[in-house]
Amino acid sequence: MINHFLDLNHFNKNELRKIIIFAKKIKKNPKKYSSHLRNKSLGLFFEKQSTRTRLSFTIGMQKLGGNVVELHPSQIGFGKRESDKDILKTMSQYLDILMIRNDNHQELIKLASLNVLPIINGLSDYSHPCQILSDIFTIEEHFDKVEKVTIAWMGDYNNVLTSLIHAAEIFEFQLNILIPKPLLIKKKDNLKKVNLKYSNFYTDINLGIRNVDCIMTDTWISMGEKKTNNKKKLLKKFQVNTEIMKLAKKNAIFMHCLPAHRNEEVSASVIDGNQSIIWQQAENRTYVQQSILYHLLKKQK
Repeated sequence: MINHFLDLNHFNKNELRKIIIFAKKIKKNPKKYSSHLRNKSLGLFFEKQSTRTRLSFTIGMQKLGGNVVELHPSQIGFGKRESDKDILKTMSQYLDILMIRNDNHQELIKLASLNVLPIINGLSDYSHPCQILSDIFTIEEHFDKVEKVTIAWMGDYNNVLTSLIHAAEIFEFQLNILIPKPLLIKKKDNLKKVNLKYSNFYTDINLGIRNVDCIMTDTWISMGEKKTNNKKKLLKKFQVNTEIMKLAKKNAIFMHCLPAHRNEEVSASVIDGNQSIIWQQAENRTYVQQSILYHLLKKQK
């Protein structure tokens, strides 16, 4: 049986809790786990630029005693030089697991369905599960259990938000979503694919932000998306700034998966302020991804 990590909603709460708990153990005593993936090899396949995903998976695997090889699309040629299945079967002779970061979630699903090699979604046009599971890990370093937390999302409807909605339904925390109505209408097909029992949409920013524990945002223009002045105009009042942070609880935290466009989706004063935990977020990607790698490879035995 080949196990994959494509979306959070493919797992139940107990399964994701096990990943988080093990990640906490690794962070507390990394040397104890320095040989847990000895002689295992991870392939990294990037069709999109990456800083945090590339570094966290590379360093994370190496610190578990494993090997890493980065694969370039132009050199591999999925579906061009030979069939996808033949390429994956070839990879499986050298690799134990493959992380893919691309612009086509359906391609990830298709490759995983071949059941040749465990595949991790390092980000797609639909979702970003590794990021959000790591964010839950980070939130719980501040607030104990995420189930007791209210999170507000401000900005665009993107892949990160999809995974955040999945997480809200699994862990049963309150999610307030603040998105300009014209942009939300464009995503009506996405809304049909997710459960929204714990997610509420707000057009009134004061109401959506008041007394939340955490405010999250992301870039307004996703990587590869064409820049439009109209979209930025719609999002202008959804910037996370000092006045917005004042509406949240006094001990509220600010999170951003990065890269950030300072003074666009978030003011520099917030991103560099005392409530910002963005660097802790970046650090914790390593521990959660180490745990994901370990759990997937452990199940393959």
